[in-house]
Amino acid sequence: MASAEPLPDALELATVRFPFRNSQPVTPVTSEQDLSSLDRPRTAWEYVLWARHGRRPRMMDYVARLFDDFLEVHGDRQGGDDSAMVTGFARIAGRSVAIVGQQKGVTTEEKVRRNFGMASPEGYRKALRVFRLAERFGLPVISFVDTPAAYPGAEAETNGQGPAIAANLLEMARLNTPVFAVVIGEGGSGGALGIAVADRVAMLEYAVYMICPPERCAEILWRDAEQKEPAANALRVSAADLRQFGVVDVIIPEPPGGAHRFPDEAIDATGHEIIRFLEDAENGSFSVELRRKRLREFGRFALTVQRGRK
Repeated sequence: MASAEPLPDALELATVRFPFRNSQPVTPVTSEQDLSSLDRPRTAWEYVLWARHGRRPRMMDYVARLFDDFLEVHGDRQGGDDSAMVTGFARIAGRSVAIVGQQKGVTTEEKVRRNFGMASPEGYRKALRVFRLAERFGLPVISFVDTPAAYPGAEAETNGQGPAIAANLLEMARLNTPVFAVVIGEGGSGGALGIAVADRVAMLEYAVYMICPPERCAEILWRDAEQKEPAANALRVSAADLRQFGVVDVIIPEPPGGAHRFPDEAIDATGHEIIRFLEDAENGSFSVELRRKRLREFGRFALTVQRGRK
């Protein structure tokens, strides 16, 4: 496997390049082979394609490389389990932590078994079970976000998909233990938010985080899924955009060519950021009140009133 130069620490916003906007037209890519010729995505839609790349490291790749003694926890204690959501406990740098995350799968068989990382209510209830266990035993939570969305099927809705995600949002906002969330690939809709209410939110440099997939956004706004590229541009999906808006706290660098070409370097950079978070947590840098304050900062805006001339 190819290797890249060691990556720097978390990127400062001033050093991160934003996606090209409409004023900078580029030749569109149409396949993963086209993507392989690029050192970095250029447009918002290319960011989406990079985040969805089939060779991008998955959650379990991070667990295998960064953590020791991983013990998986199954079941939501209400009669169900969900392979799309992986939960458990492990150790990193001598520290015990709880782990939650979506696993999209690698092979075709695993992708089908994992439902392409789209969790059902059983998955979110299982995650909530582990959140509460982490709080009980005083363990920090590490959450890996990688999903196009929560599973939208009729069975999931019948079994309480919306209430399950809402319960996680409420409980994570008041969970009395440090929580770190990192978007490693695709962070889509409430499916991502259901495990991403955290004291510190990080994103891989070429991951995406969005309210809905650009194709669905285009269908809603223009009744045309082919308008996905302008939709991606309007959604401001990149880590640089979201760091500017304050939604994301940390941008984790990726090697030139992306995590799908140099997975070990991207995973190691993420591990460094996790350890930095754990060290800050040990120094008392996080609390429930500070987490709530962070959440209250979202959506702030100012009104300017222009008075007419007399």
